[in-house]
Amino acid sequence: MARSRRENRARPAGFARGPGGRGSGMPNFDNTFLLLFEGYGWLPARRRGASGEVVHTRVMGQRAVGLRGPDAARFFYDEDHVERGTALPGFVKSTLFGHGAVHTLDGTAHRVRKAMFMSLMTGEGIAALVDATTAAWDAAAASWTGGRRVVLFDETARILTRGVCPWAGIPLDDADVPALAADLVALVDGFATLGPRHWRARRARARREEWLGRLVRDVRGGAVTAPPGSPLDVAARHRDADGELLDARVAAVELLNVIRPTVAVTWFVTFAAHALHRWPRHRAALRDGDATLTEAFAHEVRRFYPFAPFVGGRAVRELSWRGERIPAGALVLLDVYGQNHDPRLWEDPYAFEPRRFVGRRLGAFDLIPQGGGDPAAGHRCPGETVTVALLRALVTRLARLDYDVPDQDLTISLRRVPARPASGFVLTAARPAATGRLASQPGSRAARS
Repeated sequence: MARSRRENRARPAGFARGPGGRGSGMPNFDNTFLLLFEGYGWLPARRRGASGEVVHTRVMGQRAVGLRGPDAARFFYDEDHVERGTALPGFVKSTLFGHGAVHTLDGTAHRVRKAMFMSLMTGEGIAALVDATTAAWDAAAASWTGGRRVVLFDETARILTRGVCPWAGIPLDDADVPALAADLVALVDGFATLGPRHWRARRARARREEWLGRLVRDVRGGAVTAPPGSPLDVAARHRDADGELLDARVAAVELLNVIRPTVAVTWFVTFAAHALHRWPRHRAALRDGDATLTEAFAHEVRRFYPFAPFVGGRAVRELSWRGERIPAGALVLLDVYGQNHDPRLWEDPYAFEPRRFVGRRLGAFDLIPQGGGDPAAGHRCPGETVTVALLRALVTRLARLDYDVPDQDLTISLRRVPARPASGFVLTAARPAATGRLASQPGSRAARS
């Protein structure tokens, strides 16, 4: 794979990028259209055209600044500098997070609500979720034999739905899994667009908030018994900082904020399959169950592949960063994709190399695909530990399958947020790997990647 080390040209083969450009990051020029058009490349392109460490621009009619790097992440996640709740646009709350969600809170209200989520992320709780999900994977993989054509993205979404709902205490008939999985995917897939994907996400959210709101009311009324300590039980009984029970709709929002991010691991599993296809030399260590390399592989998938382009907040007062003024009330954008590909932080950042994480102690603000800082105290995703645990388990199973990768479009457009392989990663002729040998490289037939 040909690569360039120059940040303004480097990108991995198989990634289709927006045009980018210089000069369009001037503070008086509204960049909303360019953001929607350029996707992940938008903020890095503005940075290349900036004269200093801070990008000054406008988004949705508002003054905005862009920052990058571990020190910038530490600055961004300090609540004395940046608040998150008021910065989330309505179209994101109406799709990805939900109105009234923990993501819209700051200060004491945020910490009390966040504690509800953290109480679920125990070692025992995560292990139970992984067990439920791997059982669902094993059952599904057994049906992939006999030449069946499998779209891994779609299958993984259904597997994760089958795993997370019983764990969360949410009753779910198997016949309802495909529709629920599709809705949970839609919530993630439509948050960064104003097109058909966005409206699909809005309809999915309305449907699922109504469904889970009824379930919460049934639990409170005694018509349904929630397993003690399950997310359904915890959300139904949680009292906020004001001492009041959550409104049933808000409890439904927070239940979706448990099951929706779990199903979003679909993206990372599909990216892992893409990586194993592109760089099959990593399969042996994963098949052998090398725990160190498996965790390193999971981290590299999360670093290398595009998921969140940036996260945003609002300056709580007039601030200064590296000698540059940040006006009070300005949007503050932390460049997640740019930081995860910053050559100052990652050697040869556009190379997929899991071993970069072996023996490396990660700071709380270094690898930030799901935010930075302490998840118990700040806005870092509390489900990050779940994501890594699920990835460790599922990529090992994926590596222990032999399969063919037929001709398909495996390109990943950096204009599309969230990005994904165009074909969803199709595999056929799946079968368990023969003991003691590595299969021939999957995908011997050409696949555009």
